[in-house]
Amino acid sequence: MKRPGLISVLCVLGYISIVISFPQVFSPQVKKLGLFMPAISGLLVAANFMAYVGIWYMKRWGTELFLYSFFLKIILDLLLGQMGLMFYSGQLFSLFFIVVLLRHYRRFDLNL
Repeated sequence: MKRPGLISVLCVLGYISIVISFPQVFSPQVKKLGLFMPAISGLLVAANFMAYVGIWYMKRWGTELFLYSFFLKIILDLLLGQMGLMFYSGQLFSLFFIVVLLRHYRRFDLNL
């Protein structure tokens, strides 16, 4: 099954965002938010990475994991009051990616 070009481009952009956001897990700003925040933030980054891998291989579990991590990230950011420019730009990218993924959802493979 051939992967659509737009999904390929968005996955590459997602991989780049993962590389940028991973060092932020260990930043002093995240440590100030609480004792478990680096761990929770790291789990969300890892979930996003696994979701991008699943989407790259056109697996439905990748799309579903991306949706779960998207909503968990929104809830976490709202609870912590982390709503700046990066929040809105990241959510706009994710919403656009979700629309593209749902448009092609039937083409994704059910098997692992």
